[in-house]
Amino acid sequence: MKTSEARHDRVTILLHWLTAGLVAVLWLVGTFLEDLLAKGPLRSGIWSAHVDAGFVLTGIMVSAMIWRSTRGLSLPPESAGALRALAKSTHAALALLLVVVITLGIANALVRGFTLAGPIKLPQLGNIDWRRPLTRWHGWAAHVLMAVALFHATAALVHHYLWKDDVLRRMLPRSKEQRLTGRP
Repeated sequence: MKTSEARHDRVTILLHWLTAGLVAVLWLVGTFLEDLLAKGPLRSGIWSAHVDAGFVLTGIMVSAMIWRSTRGLSLPPESAGALRALAKSTHAALALLLVVVITLGIANALVRGFTLAGPIKLPQLGNIDWRRPLTRWHGWAAHVLMAVALFHATAALVHHYLWKDDVLRRMLPRSKEQRLTGRP
């Protein structure tokens, strides 16, 4: 298969876009919720949903790592030289930052003894005085993650609209017509 016709497998594509969407929603909630809602049951419920979604993101991340290391399709690089190195560095930074943000979020939820959606209450572990620093570090790491994700998305759009190559198309599922005709 030519590089220009290559696409990631459906599971890889699904996990990628679930991660992207969930990270965006989590960042928006984490960044703006306290400015939009006064303290109360609605805000507490949304924070619980934020923590729940963080645990879902953890499951998606673990699934993606397992899938990519066992069954996911590896595609040849679309670029060479400095662009390839930049792409690999950006993907590594995204993965590392996701792990950092998730780890800090889980630590924060455990230090607070957070109540998840439904009757599940996390145990309160560690020093309660770590709440504010963990919240601050989690937020900073999330902002850096979003900056790198914005760079990543912008690069994909530059590839697609300016350079007119197939980098973005590799992460989009084939349409039914494309699958039937075999055309990219």
